[in-house]
Amino acid sequence: MKKNIFVPGHSPAMLLHRRRTLVHLVLFAAMVLVFIVSATSCKNKQALAKESDIYYTCSMDPQVIEQRPGKCPICHMELTAVKKSNSKNKDEILLSEQQIQLGNITTDTIRTGSIGDQLILTGTLNFDQMKASSVSSRVKGRIDKLYFKNIGDYVPKGAPLYDLYSEELNNARQEYLLAVDRKSIFANETTIAFDELLQSAKNKLLLWGMSEAQVNELVKNKKTTTTTTFYSTAQGYITGMDLREGDYVMDGGSIVKLADLSTLWAEAQVYTSQLNAIDLKGTATVQLPDMDGKQIKGTIEFVNPEINPDTRINLIRIAIANPGKQLKPGMPAYVLLKSRKHASLTLPVNAVLRDGKGATVWVRTGEKSFTYKMVETGLETDDRIEIKSGLNAGDVVVITGAYLLQSEYIFTKGSNPMEGMKM
Repeated sequence: MKKNIFVPGHSPAMLLHRRRTLVHLVLFAAMVLVFIVSATSCKNKQALAKESDIYYTCSMDPQVIEQRPGKCPICHMELTAVKKSNSKNKDEILLSEQQIQLGNITTDTIRTGSIGDQLILTGTLNFDQMKASSVSSRVKGRIDKLYFKNIGDYVPKGAPLYDLYSEELNNARQEYLLAVDRKSIFANETTIAFDELLQSAKNKLLLWGMSEAQVNELVKNKKTTTTTTFYSTAQGYITGMDLREGDYVMDGGSIVKLADLSTLWAEAQVYTSQLNAIDLKGTATVQLPDMDGKQIKGTIEFVNPEINPDTRINLIRIAIANPGKQLKPGMPAYVLLKSRKHASLTLPVNAVLRDGKGATVWVRTGEKSFTYKMVETGLETDDRIEIKSGLNAGDVVVITGAYLLQSEYIFTKGSNPMEGMKM
């Protein structure tokens, strides 16, 4: 059985009062503690809310994103604080100054320029027919001797080419010598025009192919031979020879065909649909794969006016110089042609990111903010590419570091900029 214990000098009423007072003090202390905890929690929430505007990333490994400062878990560099963009454009990303410097991100203002395409054709080197010639006989007779007998032999101009036995020519030479003698005998005769007779006989020898020196030699020696030597009236390499020693040749018959290789033709075939884009009055570059890709500038000399109806292919010729005679007919060649230039927006090729879904470029929207735009590309030549649509003159475009922006967008947004885009 529980007994009540009384403290001397204290009544039961006083003890009850003290107990109630102690309970009130404990409750007050609990309320103060709750208030302090609530205030501290509110301050922490405000601090976290303030810190949520900043995230920390690594400039070397942009895929690392932390909410607190520290070191990169990959390269152990100090993380860089980056303020989150408050832009309403969800496709815009913001980079730090360090990221822009390390990523070598540079920009340029796009402007209207000129651009033209380059067409590469396969071709073959051939003789320049404008430099080809044929040495023919001016009098009929028999070929007694040929001084050059092989295809490909080089014949200098003025070199002895062949000896011809011709009865008509021998008779004409005798007539000329007779006219010379008659003039000397009847020099005092005024009734006969010996000068006209002599000039007529000489002109016949000159027209039949004898040179002035040979005629003078004939007068000096006053005797004839059975054969007459004829000299080449042109220079070049023998490309055709249908006669042999002992063959009979008619007046006007071809002795040899010569080709001068100081210039050659590079002949190439081009589709008719490509002709409109070619500047037919411009220059062309002929590249020779058999000579370590040597390139020679030339001009378009000829475009065949007739088109093959079966293949729809046309023929063009480019004249190129061959000063060292190193180029030979029959060599393969590539013909590089420039198309007509036209005004258009152009960018460096590296500024455009292309994949199977299309092409994009990155445009600067602020001091450190960038966004992507989808573009339609056109011609590409050298290190420039045509922008047909998607940009306007005056846009500030990223020309180096576009791949870093692409990677930063993927890691930050979690998606590829090309996803969902309509071509």
